[in-house]
Amino acid sequence: PIVFWVQDLWPETLSAVKFSKSKIISYTIGLLVRWTYKNCDKILVQSRAFLKPVSLRGAKRNKIIYLPNWAESFYIPKLSNDKALIKLFSNKNFNIVFAGNLGAAQSLETILKAAEILKEESIKWIIIGDGRRREWFKEMIIKNNLQKKFIFLGSKPAKKMPEYFSHADALLVTLSSDPIFSLTIPGKVQSYLACGKPIIAALDGEGAMVIKKSGAGISVKSEDYKNLAKATL
Repeated sequence: PIVFWVQDLWPETLSAVKFSKSKIISYTIGLLVRWTYKNCDKILVQSRAFLKPVSLRGAKRNKIIYLPNWAESFYIPKLSNDKALIKLFSNKNFNIVFAGNLGAAQSLETILKAAEILKEESIKWIIIGDGRRREWFKEMIIKNNLQKKFIFLGSKPAKKMPEYFSHADALLVTLSSDPIFSLTIPGKVQSYLACGKPIIAALDGEGAMVIKKSGAGISVKSEDYKNLAKATL
């Protein structure tokens, strides 16, 4: 038996991040996805909003089961004894941690513009992770004279992340404003929740609902950098 767990909707996600403008590629991937769904015994979806689009791609409704993501057991509040890590956070700033992929889907422009509004505030944006827009992000930070406000730590082992989260004042998650992203819940949300720190978010749809319903933080609309700045304050 084959069980397929859908984490992202394809080919819609590829179009949303502008990976390819080719209709032929999108159509071909669409056929592959339809064939995959049709030939699986069960289809699991990480968001309730995936139920309809997955069924429209050929999966029978009685095959589809909602199975949300969860945080691994090591995601718990955990203060570190690492002197370098403690020093990083032992400043008088409000330290916001953004963890994960630095790609087109994450709407890095939104973070940049919010930081520009808040440049006179005692706020540090600590970026952990990597991705194809990392260098662009760093260049734009320098261009906007915000380099004193951002700290880039690169990628870190997953098991080390709870220590960074626990020392942070707040945790940040953003997504681009595209209908497809309003259906998904970024995996980092569960990890953030498990570590018990306030979440600042610029999300639409399912991700925003989880944050609001849990009472774990403040969520504004995707790409709304002005209200993201207000939420941060």
